[in-house]
Amino acid sequence: MTRTTALVLATGGSVALMLGALAFQYLGGLAPCELCLWQRYPHVVAIVAGVLALMMSRGKLLPLIGGLAALTTSGLGIYHTGVERGWWQGPTSCTGGGNVGNMSADQLLDQIMAAPVVMCDEVPWELFGLSMASYNALASFVFAIFWFIAWRKS
Repeated sequence: MTRTTALVLATGGSVALMLGALAFQYLGGLAPCELCLWQRYPHVVAIVAGVLALMMSRGKLLPLIGGLAALTTSGLGIYHTGVERGWWQGPTSCTGGGNVGNMSADQLLDQIMAAPVVMCDEVPWELFGLSMASYNALASFVFAIFWFIAWRKS
């Protein structure tokens, strides 16, 4: 596999996932939760790194940045999957539950009013038992492999 092929596959993968996320949001009506949005930022970094790396014929820094971005969003996808499945607690800003026993009625009302509409610990869509966060984690890990192939070929 050439450096260019690996860069096209890695960058194109992030572009495809971002377009898919935006299609689910704007065409499918599935608003993203806070953790979903967090997973998008590394894809943007990877896309920019990929476009710049494709414009340059050499250099190891941009493929390394793309690979680290892909691993970051993969890790966030694993974290989000764990929150969705109840394996661990997610951010209190977007998950249900929490310790409300010591809150006054006013504090509880403030927390409810400040809570986002889309909760991070609910799975809005899944296919074959995997959520969008799970698919992002898996696909982004594969893209990281392509990034690191491009890095080695640089």
